[in-house]
Amino acid sequence: MADAPSSIRIDASAASDPGITPLELLRANGYVILDRLLPEQTVEHLCEELEPWFAATPRCQGDFYGWSTTRFGSVLLKSASTHALALHPLMLSLMDGVLGPHCDWYQLNLTQAVRLHPGERQQVPHRDEEMWPCPKSGIEYLVNVMWALTDFTARNGATLLWPHAAMDGPTRELDLARATVAEMPRGSALVYLGSLTHCGGANRADAPRTGLIVSYCLGWLKQYENAFLSYPPQLARQFPSALRDLLGYRIHRPNLGGYEGQNPAVLFESTSHTLPALDALPEAIAEELKVFYRAGA
Repeated sequence: MADAPSSIRIDASAASDPGITPLELLRANGYVILDRLLPEQTVEHLCEELEPWFAATPRCQGDFYGWSTTRFGSVLLKSASTHALALHPLMLSLMDGVLGPHCDWYQLNLTQAVRLHPGERQQVPHRDEEMWPCPKSGIEYLVNVMWALTDFTARNGATLLWPHAAMDGPTRELDLARATVAEMPRGSALVYLGSLTHCGGANRADAPRTGLIVSYCLGWLKQYENAFLSYPPQLARQFPSALRDLLGYRIHRPNLGGYEGQNPAVLFESTSHTLPALDALPEAIAEELKVFYRAGA
């Protein structure tokens, strides 16, 4: 298996260089690796906050999740430091480019901490967009960000990727020799599309491989992690408004996801069941209605 080619690897110090376009690399290859994006102190703080949850959470049970892997969600409640990752400006700019054109706004699909313990076998190759079993017509439904909290190496189970250029279509039967090993130092971020075939590697090392997934999807989709159960209004009200928006506490035009016909953010102020329904329409549709009624319909 080949190391990640330099053409899709960007050092964080150069990420703002106008000559380097992570978005173009992400679109062309299905992924991009951003080296050392987080300061060491930030990584340490994340690990300190998450470690008690890793210790308390039982290992997964299943051929997909793994039998020697620990996973847990609701990460925004368990680690305040993860809020900055979900709202990272560079990641949001990538989501603006990939997801933004196909929805009123995009949302968090999930936050999940993942630890591959020694002895975990390679995961089955898959595409995360398989969660929504329908034709995608070339539209990306989600984008994942894997933040490395330990070094990711070929030996300890770094994510395996099959770049778009090497793929003809979805399949589980893949040539490992054509896979890219997403090796990256701790504090780095692997960004990859939902249409990219990938899997967790086998951990043949004597120490765990730990990462944090922050996943974003189109705002009109059902999320992997039910945000309103993980972060009900009484808990979500403590989050910054930008984070509440990402969780789906806003109405998606036209008129999707409302509460009593209003923006669900009203729940942070009132739980009344007698509210007037308010139109929430894209500008183009709102104008069509105006034209319709001006015509005397």
